[in-house]
Amino acid sequence: MNCQIRKRCGSCQYIDIDYSQQLIKKKQYCQQLFPKLHVHSVEGMENPYAYRNKVIVAFNQKYEYGLYEESSHRIVPMQKCLLHDEQTHQVLSKIQSLFKRYHMSIYDEQKKRGFLKHVLIRRAVETNQTLVVLVGTDTLFKGSKNFCQELVKACPHVQSIVLNINKRQTSIVLSQQEKVLYGKGFIVDKLCGLSFKISAQSFYQINHYQCEKLYAKVAELLKAQENQIVLDTYCGIGTIGMSIAKNVKQVIGVERNRDAYKDALNNAKMNHIDNISFYNEDATAFIQKLAQSSQHIDSIIMDPPRAGSTKEFIDAVGILKPQNVVYVSCDPSTQARDLKWFQQIGYQAKDVYLYDMFPHTEHVESIVLLCKK
Repeated sequence: MNCQIRKRCGSCQYIDIDYSQQLIKKKQYCQQLFPKLHVHSVEGMENPYAYRNKVIVAFNQKYEYGLYEESSHRIVPMQKCLLHDEQTHQVLSKIQSLFKRYHMSIYDEQKKRGFLKHVLIRRAVETNQTLVVLVGTDTLFKGSKNFCQELVKACPHVQSIVLNINKRQTSIVLSQQEKVLYGKGFIVDKLCGLSFKISAQSFYQINHYQCEKLYAKVAELLKAQENQIVLDTYCGIGTIGMSIAKNVKQVIGVERNRDAYKDALNNAKMNHIDNISFYNEDATAFIQKLAQSSQHIDSIIMDPPRAGSTKEFIDAVGILKPQNVVYVSCDPSTQARDLKWFQQIGYQAKDVYLYDMFPHTEHVESIVLLCKK
């Protein structure tokens, strides 16, 4: 897919900028956000392409597939994307040919009728496994058995095919209702030497290679010791907490999303990690309860969503008084806001470490170590 099409879809704001200059721009942006801190150079990728392990596409009535044009629901047709790997392209191409042959009913947003809304593909990079999720408006998919057989025969790395039934008239792609058409309904990937189940609903970092670098920096900053208790907040499927569990006495993980929480429990069991426990609760409410009960916590890891954390969460940290807080952020602007609140409760930061999780876009991941004064 050429850069002109890429600009129409709006995903790669920096596609026409030399990669080394992209990293400089991201560092300069963060220097403006954190004027009093030492902002390190961005940890980039040796090959900043084909890094996305998840893609969601829509089809039009001509059976062309692609991404939505920025700020619209107009599909930008594509054959290849610079950010998706060859296996993803292979699966999409085969699905397209099968849809044509099967005369698949494509959902029409204007008329509000049709079957197929989206196709979601997830890749387990280390194990070369692929999960295909078809998002449709009905539980009945005629010819699904033959469809699955032909897709798996053409693409043997496809380990599971799931039908997600979404009848809602919203922009949310997935619903909670699923039907496994082939395989186990999930794939398994290796990350930081551990195994993780990835389902349609799982939260899993988009960039596998940069994720391992990011988690290594978290462990380095944490300086965890075997007698310590670590609280892993906004923990998702438990990847960060499990990656450091072997170095500490206990890890407590908290995650609000129930599907991610269930995945975390299964992942801990699969990896035989018995010094980690998970709670399906809101991070702010949970840490406030810990503060009220005077729970001893040595260190906190926090990786909140793009909106950042809350003042109530940070106030509770002030009551718990952990020695260190490692704050991972996918939006440095909300992190910069939160650091001002941390400063009010007696925590200071000196350095900002940057990781390019999303090359060719304007986004950058940042890590800050906060230490009690």
